[in-house]
Amino acid sequence: MDGVVLVLNQNYEPLNVCDIRRAFRLLGASKAELLAKNHQMIHTPTIEIPAPSVIRLQHHIKRPQPRVKLSRREVFSRDRHPCQYCGKVSRDLTIDHVTPKHRGGRHEWENLVAACRPCNHRKGGKTLDEARLRLHRDPFEPRSDIYSLFTPYLADDRNDAWRTYLFLGRS
Repeated sequence: MDGVVLVLNQNYEPLNVCDIRRAFRLLGASKAELLAKNHQMIHTPTIEIPAPSVIRLQHHIKRPQPRVKLSRREVFSRDRHPCQYCGKVSRDLTIDHVTPKHRGGRHEWENLVAACRPCNHRKGGKTLDEARLRLHRDPFEPRSDIYSLFTPYLADDRNDAWRTYLFLGRS
């Protein structure tokens, strides 16, 4: 019983992914309804049951908006990989605090940018005005979207039925 199941909220909003065992428990307790079946068959001593691929919860679940995890890779991705001070595209990027930490700058999305080593060295522990630098784009916290959360699962052909519920066409 290996495989994953897409879990939708009552309003068909994608919530998360669970394993087949959890999906069967939700279906058995009448907490969810089956929307799409998997290609896999689950064998019991007496019957064969098609594995679920997509289920929808019977009651609406209120949940907070998912957030993108703060990491070097995500900062580079948000900034599209060039230095935010000079615009040079480099494989040797660093993370720079716009307001230095020793001056009260925090380690958060709105204070981190991608910078090449020469610009980061030039700025050092100074503010933008002191270093006579300016940002090409102001830093911001990126929004988490359906694409980034669920598309890694779409590489598996068994999850092809998910595309309809994630509003993604065939690729």
